[in-house]
Amino acid sequence: MVKLVSQPVYGTIANYRIGIRTQMSKWCLIRFADADSVSKPGQLIGRKVVWTQGKKKLIGEIMGLHGKKGVVTVKFRKGVPGWAIGTSVELIG
Repeated sequence: MVKLVSQPVYGTIANYRIGIRTQMSKWCLIRFADADSVSKPGQLIGRKVVWTQGKKKLIGEIMGLHGKKGVVTVKFRKGVPGWAIGTSVELIG
């Protein structure tokens, strides 16, 4: 029996989810490299992502779409630090 290993999927943290006077550090906007329309990211809703930097590891869940260009919103369990914007996240499940 052959076990197929899929390629890991990476995305980039674009920004926090923001309001007029608020910045939500638990919610992030993430852009995946091969997603340029709504169809591919729409299939990822409910899956988990992980952001790792050294010993720090934050897990979040894709909650929905943001616009029509393939950006998704992710809610992390803890707040993401500001220097994490622009770094990569990995889709884990």
